Amino acid sequence: MSRTARARDAGLACGSLPVGTLNSIADVPGVLVGHRTLIDGDTRTGVTAIVPHVGNPYREKPVAAVHVLNGFGKSAGLVQVEELGTLETPILLTNTLSVGTCCTALVRHAIEQNPDIGRETATVNPVVFECNDGYLNDIQALAVTEADARAALEDASSQFEVGSVGAGCGMSTFGFKGGIGTSSRRLDLDGQGFHLGVLVLSNFGRAGDLRLPDGKTVAPSMAAADKRATEKGSIIVIAATDIPLSDRQLKRVIRRSGVGLARLGSFWGHGSGDIALGFTTGNILSHDEKAALVDLRILNENRMDLLFEAMADATQEAVLEALVAAGPMTGRGGHHRPHLLDALKTLSPEP
Repeated sequence: MSRTARARDAGLACGSLPVGTLNSIADVPGVLVGHRTLIDGDTRTGVTAIVPHVGNPYREKPVAAVHVLNGFGKSAGLVQVEELGTLETPILLTNTLSVGTCCTALVRHAIEQNPDIGRETATVNPVVFECNDGYLNDIQALAVTEADARAALEDASSQFEVGSVGAGCGMSTFGFKGGIGTSSRRLDLDGQGFHLGVLVLSNFGRAGDLRLPDGKTVAPSMAAADKRATEKGSIIVIAATDIPLSDRQLKRVIRRSGVGLARLGSFWGHGSGDIALGFTTGNILSHDEKAALVDLRILNENRMDLLFEAMADATQEAVLEALVAAGPMTGRGGHHRPHLLDALKTLSPEP
């Protein structure tokens, strides 16, 4: 995986569970990620695509669930995921004012693969998440096009970059430069190896509140922590697993993303849209199923704690990975976000 830096290289590992080979959401077989990054003038934005499997997700729908920690957001497609418990398109991440454009791109993509959509069969539910990158990006320029969304889909691979790429290009986290981060955990169940992977679009947290795994807090050097400031931004958490789960079980798992965010110092402020979506490739429902009754494997409820722990740890580490990989950035109007690693150099060592 092409990366300039990793959280673990900076001593920011989270938890004790083993990580996957890539330590990314792509450790789940078939899951791919692609980016389209836009940097030009005051533009600092883009699109990130998460492809749930290598097949046709409209025809072969992964079981899915969504959980809203704080709903200050403009994401699309969540109502149907909540109701039906399935995902039927790739997932796109972008800036707040580009949700509609990305929805249209997903609809066109689905129709190309399934010409019967809206005519001989049901319509399609595009899923798009957003964060507001307007501090560094000229969000009013509406720079993202359908072609950019398509480019992110076409770029999808198990080897992908993190940090200030794709939808993460203009994002901020705890006063530092944020963006895309990922992490995974390897889990053994009944002698079989499985994975739970997380990808975040990190754009949340109040400067001065960031807490590292060792308990230290760190703030950007340009400004002291201001406890009167409001926490605003957003974070999108996408979780994938190959463990067979029901949509109810998935919702229980992705709720634990909030544990990882709280460890980092977030309290899910009023102005922050904090949303998690999870899907499993271990249970796929056919769009064209003819049988009245279908089999569905699920996890023994007494084994759920292992997934809860994995979800909390991977979410926490994915955010730290975004911070480590992003680097500093100056954007719209000269606005600047510093690099977390530069701040870490100033921390006093333990006596």
